[in-house]
Amino acid sequence: MNFVRFVVPDADQDSTVRSGVVQAIYTLRENGKLTNEETARVDVIMKWLDKNLSEPTRFARKRNVSHKATRGISRFKDTATEHMRRIREIVVVLEAHGILVEMLTTSRPGYVVYEDDHQIVAEPFSETPR
Repeated sequence: MNFVRFVVPDADQDSTVRSGVVQAIYTLRENGKLTNEETARVDVIMKWLDKNLSEPTRFARKRNVSHKATRGISRFKDTATEHMRRIREIVVVLEAHGILVEMLTTSRPGYVVYEDDHQIVAEPFSETPR
């Protein structure tokens, strides 16, 4: 099985790895960069994801690690085709704003600390693309 992550060039200030597209689209929205049409489109996508994607319960192997100090990275399972289709709609909006999006794929995501039907969270191995 392969695991997929969509990233932008900017690094997340807490984890220091490249930010995911959901974080990037929220940043655009918070900065007032989205049109009304884009905002409405993103709202529909995010509502669907909220209903159809569980919030991970763990981000680190150690249970007493604070959320900001975690190293786990969320990735879609390659079988989560509908989820990734929705994410690709967000990618279209980001790219329309000149934000480069890269799709990272790996079969070795790292130490898995959370898993459900559609996603995993894993602390990456040193060679895992981030």
